[in-house]
Amino acid sequence: MKVAVAGCCHGALDKMYETLELLQRRHNVRPDLLLCCGDFQAVRNEADLRCMAVPAKYRHMQTFYRYYSGEKKAPVLTVFIGGNHEASNHLQELPYGGWVAPNIYYLGYAGVVRFRGVRIGGISGIFKSHDYRKGHFECPPYNQQTIRSAYHVRNIEVFKLKQLKRPIDIFMSHDWPRSIYHYGNKKQLLKMKSFFRQEVESNTLGSPAASELLQHLKPTYWFSAHLHVKFAAFMQHETNSKDELPKATKFLALDKCLPHRDFLQIIDVEHDPNAGDSLEYDAEWIAVLKATNSLVNVTQSSWNMPEKNGLHAKWDYSVTEEAIKEVLEELNNDLKIPCNFTLTAACYDPSKPQKNMEPVHTINPQTTEFCAQFGLTDINDRIQQAKEEGSGRGECEEEEEEEMDSTGSAEEPSEYNTDNSGLSSFNPDEIMLDDEGGDEDLSTCSVDRSPDHPAEFSTSFSDIRIMPDSMAVSSDDAMDSNNEELEKSGGSKQVEEKSLTERSLKRIGGDENGNSGVKKIKRRNQAIYAAEDEDK
Repeated sequence: MKVAVAGCCHGALDKMYETLELLQRRHNVRPDLLLCCGDFQAVRNEADLRCMAVPAKYRHMQTFYRYYSGEKKAPVLTVFIGGNHEASNHLQELPYGGWVAPNIYYLGYAGVVRFRGVRIGGISGIFKSHDYRKGHFECPPYNQQTIRSAYHVRNIEVFKLKQLKRPIDIFMSHDWPRSIYHYGNKKQLLKMKSFFRQEVESNTLGSPAASELLQHLKPTYWFSAHLHVKFAAFMQHETNSKDELPKATKFLALDKCLPHRDFLQIIDVEHDPNAGDSLEYDAEWIAVLKATNSLVNVTQSSWNMPEKNGLHAKWDYSVTEEAIKEVLEELNNDLKIPCNFTLTAACYDPSKPQKNMEPVHTINPQTTEFCAQFGLTDINDRIQQAKEEGSGRGECEEEEEEEMDSTGSAEEPSEYNTDNSGLSSFNPDEIMLDDEGGDEDLSTCSVDRSPDHPAEFSTSFSDIRIMPDSMAVSSDDAMDSNNEELEKSGGSKQVEEKSLTERSLKRIGGDENGNSGVKKIKRRNQAIYAAEDEDK
């Protein structure tokens, strides 16, 4: 089947879906599934905008609300993970995943689903060591710290994913797995993004947690976004025994959404022709959620996951075939995810703006139903109980702790050397969250309604690439010498100029947008929010 993979969407759903429709009209290529690697921005109303970690002047409504209200419907099944610029209050309603709109499914903090027999996993957010060992304690209304920490990856999600034994076909993360740049054309990457050099040379660019998952899960494909540059790599995994078959992962990072280059990729993925067209639960993942339910933590206290170090009675939470069979029996062998989308907030009305709308902590019926069905803890319900009982600080209390820099917290040392999944060097193409001379007032927001008649996107259609099954990528050394040859031979010509034939990932494109992170610098390109600053 054909799978479309998009980088940072930034709420521009109309543009993304219109591009897919243009692809079908011009070249008779229709994806069966669309995957988005974070910064999806499922913003329903003005309150959601205030829960998105960007300066107020960059909070724009975009077009998701039209799909949430039912005015429009996604023309293709869309599955996405969260990034570091999201309506965190909305996504927090669905910690185990769920529908944010008809035909648009969020994978949750971490999740695994199946579509046509293809096993798809993902983890939301970005890595920060000072929050990694905490529980999911945040809830709206957020303060200046928690509006950021809400999207930071937690160790419990990584631990759950590491319990999986069955093969994963596709995995998504927002930030890149650390060290993946050593398995692709590093020379070309640094040519496009010279400010990555320090982190690449010191091997600190990317997420160490994602790298750990990459080595454990060894998926066939791994897709990421976040750094706003297209990059391909091929990683051959080491085998643990003589009997184990060699495995390799084809990695691809996508650029941000239109009109920028390389935001969308089409690949062919082997699937089960006898499988249905519905999105399905993954039985092993459900069994893992049940097995690890006792580990759920909704406090700010830092704690480590169980490991074989003599301190824990149990450290292996992987599940047996019998446990998986029990899940199947509970579902009567019907793994279809119910289409139980429910409106949980008022939808933005362009004719009646409500700039003073306050975000509230909401318990989503989808999560309630999911937890009841499988005997799981409703994280938001637990947070609400903690607030009411006063048994924990919770996310709603005002914290006076200062924003930590990329070295992490001295009081709560990380198990990793550094915590930055982006860059510590200065990137002139980024914006600072406090670029107005201080922290943004979360009580303000700017609503910029998208035009009813978007511009013609045919000029951007050339940014789509069709990719073959193999996605064959040579090693770093080989690619360094090959890439210049590809450029000279027109390997980066637009789709308008060439037929949609199979292409190797040897071509690695990108524009001059990138990502870096010094203290309080977030991985968001200013051009995303200000059209006049967009790349030419």
